[in-house]
Amino acid sequence: MQRILLASTSAYRRQLLEKLRLPFICAAPQTDETPLPNESAQALVLRLAAAKAQALAMAYPNHLIIGSDQVCVINDEITGKPHTEEHARRQLRNASGQKVTFYTGLALYNSHTKHLQALCEPFHVHFRALSDSEIATYVRLEQPLNCAGSFMSEGLGIALFDKLEGRDPNTLIGLPLIALLEMLRAEGINPLEYAL
Repeated sequence: MQRILLASTSAYRRQLLEKLRLPFICAAPQTDETPLPNESAQALVLRLAAAKAQALAMAYPNHLIIGSDQVCVINDEITGKPHTEEHARRQLRNASGQKVTFYTGLALYNSHTKHLQALCEPFHVHFRALSDSEIATYVRLEQPLNCAGSFMSEGLGIALFDKLEGRDPNTLIGLPLIALLEMLRAEGINPLEYAL
């Protein structure tokens, strides 16, 4: 089986990939994540996912390299990681009562054959109307400062929502596994066959 490399240092993406029970390694891609002028959220995550996967191709010439990137869009504006409690509270106030869309770019690059598969997977989060007190308490308890959109759906963040819409809940955490499995099968890797 061709070796798998996750082009990420994200603990969340690593934990998601571990669900597939396939051996893999991780490495940090050196990628400039600055958006291009007038670049849409979908185009941005597609470009960055592919760039992350391809950035490691020379160092790992016989691997299937997984790249992923995610942005949160609130009121038609790309929202990044908050990094501070103040920014997290502001992001959640903007999301309160809104439908928020997460776009996750996913790329699988075969560094041996140079074959690239890439897609953008949307996921929609419908926020409840949140009080300032709820927002402050949530940010203090969960500290979602390195999470796009300022929440972690796998934790207490679920209390912020009315509804979730999308084909794969893993997408919201940062790695669309259903789509990744389709890509891996196209490269001849199926964890249900590998485990036999």
